[in-house]
Amino acid sequence: QVQLVESGGGLVQAGGSLRLSCAASGRTFSSYGMGWFRQAPGKEREFVAAIRRSGGTYYADSVKGRCTIFRDNAKNMVYLQMDGLKPEDTAVYYCAATKLADFRRERYEYDYWGQGTQVTVSS
Repeated sequence: QVQLVESGGGLVQAGGSLRLSCAASGRTFSSYGMGWFRQAPGKEREFVAAIRRSGGTYYADSVKGRCTIFRDNAKNMVYLQMDGLKPEDTAVYYCAATKLADFRRERYEYDYWGQGTQVTVSS
């Protein structure tokens, strides 16, 4: 089993940056694909970015070019660097882990979830 704990959220002005972190427990972190999702008030949880076990990355069109997902398997960490933030990026951001290979962008494909971290972007 994997436990995930996100951190790094906060309040930032439009155009600013944040780096979200996700700490994973367990000795098999490197065997999981990782993803970031977000959920805005009144909306469905949506895919943001994913990173393969091998390090390949994939992004939602809405954040492509503004976000970077990366991982440090030695530290059991995955990160989401967000630049050029917009008010529409305001949401609770969740880290998730999947046992499935390749890029996964559907919620049901992920086995473990963190509790989320709030990101608020002011205009």
